[in-house]
Amino acid sequence: MSALDLTTGENSHGRVYWALADCWNVVRRGLTHYQRQPVNIAWMLGFPILSVLLYGYVFGSAMKVPGGGDYKDFLMPGMFVMTMAFGFINTATLVVYDSTNGVIDRFRSMPMAPSAVVAGRGATDLIMACAELTILMLTAVAMGWRPDGGLDFLLAFGLLLWLRLSLIWLGVWLGLLVPNPEAAGGLFAVAFPLTMISSIFVAPQLMPDWLGFVAAWNPISSTAAATRELFGTPVGSGDAWVEQHALLMSGLWPVILTAIFLPLAVRRFQKLSR
Repeated sequence: MSALDLTTGENSHGRVYWALADCWNVVRRGLTHYQRQPVNIAWMLGFPILSVLLYGYVFGSAMKVPGGGDYKDFLMPGMFVMTMAFGFINTATLVVYDSTNGVIDRFRSMPMAPSAVVAGRGATDLIMACAELTILMLTAVAMGWRPDGGLDFLLAFGLLLWLRLSLIWLGVWLGLLVPNPEAAGGLFAVAFPLTMISSIFVAPQLMPDWLGFVAAWNPISSTAAATRELFGTPVGSGDAWVEQHALLMSGLWPVILTAIFLPLAVRRFQKLSR
């Protein structure tokens, strides 16, 4: 196809059309990779499922829930949040793999929208996050977890994806920074403190005061508390302002994270050498 044909096509359909078309092509490529490498899906789903079984059955009897209640009911929304939070590591690993193998350079040499690579990666990961959440929730139901249904359930599901979407841009940015896929594995050192010092496993008011303060203001703690409330499971909220307004903050924190990391990811992509 000649440059004149490309220019004519762009003028006839418009930049928005071609940006969406390019984004969809990147999404199709990502989903095809998952289809051809099912072991990646097994790893993505296996770790959270094993974590749910481990914490629910092995450690569950030793855990306390403020105000009483079944720890499994308290744990399950937290495990959903942990899965969404850990997802940025997978994003970073896939991005750095494409970067080090010349795939991104090939994209940059094509007449495609610069935003399509970043947006396509985000859309692909969001589709996979929906699959992860669905399978995890079915696992939790098999273990005896019974959430409230209706609009609150859909809102909780949406908040979990909202958190995941904001952390996708963190993963893209980090994936463009780290030098190789092996180095991306070291991002677990970032993810573990992020999830452990939160309300995923233990309510902040049961921690030492200084640690409980940090855990309460952890963005994923707000999503965990909000989804527990929407699912109708024990909330165990403390006295801190951020804990009393968990639903508000669960919507606001992802906006802040996106405002920080999305521009960083786009800027880093634009600065890559051809």
